Amino acid sequence: MNKAELIEAVAARTGTSKVAAAEAVDAFLDAVIGATAKGDKVAIAGFGNFSKGHRKARTGRNPQTGATVKIKATDYPKFSAAANFKDIVSGKKKAAAKPAAKKTTAKKAAAKPAAKKTAAKPAAKKAVKKAPAKKAAKKK
Repeated sequence: MNKAELIEAVAARTGTSKVAAAEAVDAFLDAVIGATAKGDKVAIAGFGNFSKGHRKARTGRNPQTGATVKIKATDYPKFSAAANFKDIVSGKKKAAAKPAAKKTTAKKAAAKPAAKKTAAKPAAKKAVKKAPAKKAAKKK
């Protein structure tokens, strides 16, 4: 599942437009990335924890030449899945099926103005005459 498919799934599940779902997904991702970059731990119950990890500076080897290389210290994002998430992925538990988004009631539907439907007129087909094929000159 990519980001566009996630947005479609959120829109279908919540009964909102794709634009609103895209804004919600983007806001969520920005909040998680921003907090993790600052060093805060983001814990989502039943899903997992996002945190910032740190690797110390070290020496390594270039596999082609065998020469030693200095590797700089760096920070990286870490994710650890919650036990419930792990159990569902491994098949120990089944994911709880939640009901789909509520549909609008008759009162809400009546309050919204009906969208104008314009019938698309079929384009007129024009007869296209093909030019007769030219015969190739015979070689002697």
